[in-house]
Amino acid sequence: MAAEGESIERAPLAERAATDVQWLELLRDGLMFDLCGLSAGDAIPFSTIEHKFDLEKVPSAALYEALNLRPGHHLAGGERSMPVVKGMIALARDLVHHFEDIDAIVWPPSSSAIGPRFFESISTSWLEGGPFPALGLTAFKETIDGAIQSIGLDFWIDQELRIEPPLSLDRVSATRLGVRLVNQLILVGGIDGSERIVAPDGNVLVMRASRNGKFVRVGRE
Repeated sequence: MAAEGESIERAPLAERAATDVQWLELLRDGLMFDLCGLSAGDAIPFSTIEHKFDLEKVPSAALYEALNLRPGHHLAGGERSMPVVKGMIALARDLVHHFEDIDAIVWPPSSSAIGPRFFESISTSWLEGGPFPALGLTAFKETIDGAIQSIGLDFWIDQELRIEPPLSLDRVSATRLGVRLVNQLILVGGIDGSERIVAPDGNVLVMRASRNGKFVRVGRE
């Protein structure tokens, strides 16, 4: 590995795992991050995975070894700030680009595993000013009452998105709407009241914060 501004040689991660180094400090945009799990010994705990993107199989501890990229100690208390998270995503993107034996990126807040090429594509687009990668850094599930609900959006804005029935009955359309709204909510940092929005089909919808503030509910006007 190299510090910021230095070149990084391509080499199998397995070779680096054979060293006595327990972690590496990596610099990105003036921020320090720790890459843990490179040495023999106790394995990094494998995160729960419920969603996969551009992967045929869900990675498991039986078949894969995990590395953990996390903000350094000097960033304690600011782990969820946008500059820190963007720096970490950018660093993960760079690792994927340089090391071909990385088979998946796991994002624990959304319980997602993401294929390396897809991760590189969506993260690069976002970091260069494109839309937030809602399919990957968040995910969607159908709730018991038929709503489509985001998973992992609360990491970013302390709220989850719920597209309520009957708007959620067409799951594909509801998910597409959810992707657009997640991007909007990331930009504004969530809502604490209600807002009217126009759906792609021209219908007027209402986004409204739940009473406890933990959800943004979307329904027809």
